[in-house]
Amino acid sequence: MSDVTNDSPISLTPPPAGYADWLADLKGRIHTAQQRATLAVNRELVLLYWQIGRDILARQAAQGWGAKVIERLAHDLREAFPDMKGFSPRNLKYMRAFAEAWPDAEFVQQAAAQLPWGHNLVLLDRLNTPTERRWYAAKAIEHGWSRNVLNIHIETRLLERSGTAVTNFEASLPSPQSDLARESLKDPYRFDFLGLTDEAQEREIEHALVKHVTEFLLELGSGFAFVGRQVLLDVGGDEFFIDLLFYHLKLRCYVVIELKGGKFKPEHLGQLGFYLTAVDRQVKSEHDNPTIGLLLCKSKNKVVAEYALGDKSQPMGIAEYKLLESLPAELQTSLPSIEQIERELAGSDTPSEDDSQ
Repeated sequence: MSDVTNDSPISLTPPPAGYADWLADLKGRIHTAQQRATLAVNRELVLLYWQIGRDILARQAAQGWGAKVIERLAHDLREAFPDMKGFSPRNLKYMRAFAEAWPDAEFVQQAAAQLPWGHNLVLLDRLNTPTERRWYAAKAIEHGWSRNVLNIHIETRLLERSGTAVTNFEASLPSPQSDLARESLKDPYRFDFLGLTDEAQEREIEHALVKHVTEFLLELGSGFAFVGRQVLLDVGGDEFFIDLLFYHLKLRCYVVIELKGGKFKPEHLGQLGFYLTAVDRQVKSEHDNPTIGLLLCKSKNKVVAEYALGDKSQPMGIAEYKLLESLPAELQTSLPSIEQIERELAGSDTPSEDDSQ
C-alpha cells in the first residue's frame, strides 16, 4: 500500500461511490431537523406569551391591579432576563390581548402556536372577530404565508372573496375536486397592483398581469403555476390564442383564463369552451384532470352568469376583476408608483424587536 500523501485540497479529491447521494440525504435530514427545532422554539415561546397574558388578565381581575403593574412587570422581567427580548410594556399588553382573544388553550396549542408571534400580532391588530382570525390563521399555516403576505390578504379581504365566483363545478367535476376548485377561485379579483384604471383595455391588462406575474400569482392563490400568455392553438390549420394559461398543482389540471373588458355576455362562454376542448385534446396529458376555464370580466349580472352556466358540461367559472377607480389627474400624480410601494414594503417588513419576538 502506498504511503504517498495527497496534498490536494479535500474539496478537489474525488468522493467515493455513493457519497454524493449520502451527502444529499444528510443535508435534507439536517435541514428538516433545523426546521423542527425552529418550530418547537416558536411554539414554546408563543405558549409562554399566552400563559403570561392569561396570568396578567387573571391577576388584574382578581386583585384589581391597574395598568401600572405591566410597567413594573416589564422592568422586573428585563432585569431578570437581560438577554431575552420580548418583555417590553407594549409586548406584555399584546400578550394580555392575545390571551383575551384566545381563551381556549387547545386552539392556542394547535393553531396559534404554529405561527410566529409577529403573525399573531397581525391577526390581533387587523381583525375583529374570532372567526376571521381562525380562518386567516389556518390559511397562513396551510400555505406558509409570510407576515407581509398575510397583511396583503387581510387588506384585500381574501376571506370575503374566496369561493364566491359563479361556477358550475358541482355539476361538472367530481367531489372533492369540485369543492377544491370552487375554493380556488374568488370574486372579485383585485388587480390594483397593476396601477391601471377602468379605462384600460383587455390587451393592456393582460400585458400588465404578465409583467407583474409574481403579484398576479399571489392574487390567484396557492397552487397556480404560470404557463404562458397568448398561447397558440392550431385547430385544423386555423390559429387561436389563449389569453393566459396556468396549471394548478393541487387540482392537477390546466386553467384557461380569458379577459373581457366589458360586462359579461353569455356568448363569451362559447369561446372559452372551445379553448377548454382544444387544451384537453392538444395539451392535457392522460394524467391531468379536465381543464378548467375562468372568465374574468369587468362586471357581470350574477343571475345571467348562473343561467349561462346552467347547460355547460365543461368546468367553468365567472368572476369580476377590479382595477383602480378613475381619479382626478391631480390626485393620480400624488399616488406612489408600484415600484415605490414595493420599496416601502421591503423596508418596513421588520417591526420592533420586542413586538415580533
